[in-house]
Amino acid sequence: MFASLANTIANCFKIPELKSRIIFTLVVLAICRLTALIYVPGLDGKALHDFFEENAKTAGGSLLGMYSMFTGGAMERCAIGSLGIMPYISATIIIQLLSAVVPRLSKLAREEGGRAKIVQYGRYLTLLICLGQGLFMVIGWEKPQSIFGDKFTADLLLPFLREHIWWYRIETVLILTTGTMLLMWLGEQITERGIGNGISLVISIGILARLPQAGQGLWDMFAPKGAMTQFNFFHGIALLLLLLGVIAGVIAVTQAQRKIPVQYAQRAVGRKVYQGGTSFMPLRVNYAGVMPVIFAQAILMFPQKICQWIGDLYDIRFFKDTAAMLGEGALLYLVLYGLMILFFSYFWVATQFNELQISDDLKKYGGYIPGVRPGQATSEFLHNAMSRITLAGAIFLTVIALIPIILSKEMGIPFQVATFFGGTSMLILVGVMLDTMRQMESHLLMRHYDGFLKKGRIKGRF
Repeated sequence: MFASLANTIANCFKIPELKSRIIFTLVVLAICRLTALIYVPGLDGKALHDFFEENAKTAGGSLLGMYSMFTGGAMERCAIGSLGIMPYISATIIIQLLSAVVPRLSKLAREEGGRAKIVQYGRYLTLLICLGQGLFMVIGWEKPQSIFGDKFTADLLLPFLREHIWWYRIETVLILTTGTMLLMWLGEQITERGIGNGISLVISIGILARLPQAGQGLWDMFAPKGAMTQFNFFHGIALLLLLLGVIAGVIAVTQAQRKIPVQYAQRAVGRKVYQGGTSFMPLRVNYAGVMPVIFAQAILMFPQKICQWIGDLYDIRFFKDTAAMLGEGALLYLVLYGLMILFFSYFWVATQFNELQISDDLKKYGGYIPGVRPGQATSEFLHNAMSRITLAGAIFLTVIALIPIILSKEMGIPFQVATFFGGTSMLILVGVMLDTMRQMESHLLMRHYDGFLKKGRIKGRF
């Protein structure tokens, strides 16, 4: 297996076009990593980075630690890429949701050249989100104790900037906004001139940047003094087997789909006669992807913070107890987290999967599902089929999302290690890697080489 994989990778560099795309992608990703390493002028980013290193278990498991993971550690260094690519992702999600409910955007998405307009709207919205989030982050850096807790005693802002506070704010907001817009542009360049999935690769490279720290943390767990005992050895093997099982499960469910057979009748258009045929419509089990997990995490953050703030401000025990029950890892939090993932899985499918439009398109082009009447019956059939497989995908997402929390809070595994055992990071990494392999495989099969995911048909193997 490893020899075949090595041979496939070698074949990638035998194709000049694919070789140039791979090298271009690697160079651009290296530039993206630089945005997470260059400090913003006037801030002591090293002090914040040292704080996160010393408090990796507590700070890493917080919402800020998770956001820093998606920025590749830029936020915890006060780097120019501290906002990361997340504002662009947020803008894209907002535009997608609006396209499902705003008729004008929905019509524009179906028109020729309309997608380019929608992408342009997304860029404008990204700029506005960057300015808002950048100002919020800049003000937070002025009083870091209010965000990072009383344990953080350093002052991030250099003393001479206190006299020119508004100049510092304007300058830093522009720097952070420029950093995100640069990452967005670099991601689009990878999509056009690289191996594709540019924005997703920018996120993935930030997550993979934490892999060496996770490996070191895993080694320190079982060999704190440099020597691994037999007892710790078997625990380490069990943890690695769990990791392999999670990866295999994510790959299986990510690729799983139900194939709905579609029959096309013979039809005449003008003087041309189009022959009928049989095809299939793939319905993905995990249609919503990682979006339900992101929505659930974002929404559950606010009740806990609000209750904690009210409880501390007015010294009300009820709100303090509620904040504790809504804390990450608590039983109530886990139950609400799972239910919200189930809800948002169906919510995303309801907004993005339009069975009425699919039914009309099938009827328009002479297609039908065998045993199902065209029109309303086809729409109801697709709705019921998608509802059933969405339940399986939602349960899978819930299990994958809860694994890192249980490992971190109940078993004492550091967050930087537990985060690679599931959750958003694992879902993103597996999805992006599979899509990238498909992109590279298309180039290999065109040149009669075997691909990553299946064998080429030129040699008679299927």
